[in-house]
Amino acid sequence: MSEKPQPSKPDFSLERVAMARGISPIAGVDEAGRGPLAGPVVAAAVILDPGGIPAGLDDSKKLRPAQREHLFMMLQNTAEISVAIADVERIDADNILQATLWAMAKAVHKLEQSPDLALVDGNQEPELNCFCKTLVKGDTLSLSIAAASIAAKVVRDKIMDELAEEFPGYGWERNRGYGTREHVEALEKLGPTPFHRRSFAPVRRLLK
Repeated sequence: MSEKPQPSKPDFSLERVAMARGISPIAGVDEAGRGPLAGPVVAAAVILDPGGIPAGLDDSKKLRPAQREHLFMMLQNTAEISVAIADVERIDADNILQATLWAMAKAVHKLEQSPDLALVDGNQEPELNCFCKTLVKGDTLSLSIAAASIAAKVVRDKIMDELAEEFPGYGWERNRGYGTREHVEALEKLGPTPFHRRSFAPVRRLLK
């Protein structure tokens, strides 16, 4: 009986190959919150210290909340992290893809060090003043992107926790603004808040 292939874990090989060619620093870039009906999209850019990479970095979706929190704290001590937030107004005005790319570019531009290379999760390039390499499922391939996915997710979850206190009843502390049954039922009962994305079909239908 053949063994199941093990899920891939991100590593630092892409970064090491680039660094061996004199390309440094290198930023990993990822986002959290493209799919939800409510809340902002958050992008993060992270430059890891090759000599101080926290153990356990992985795609944020594969980690428990406590693991993400711990790793984010470790990253804050060892890496350079920049975060940018595209609010609901920008999402509705520009569309979610453009808002996401804007936030990614903003996060990279806010880094204290100007990267020579940005490794970006996905297949769309933000407008950057450096070389850019897009990687589909990059958070499962590159430790730099995995670190950015953790930073973006932790920051966005904190935002949704705060919004859940301000707008109770939607379950944002659990569903993070995604279109779960709980959220959609609350949306139909309570109506949209200022933090719902009016350009998204389930919200737009209610407004009609």
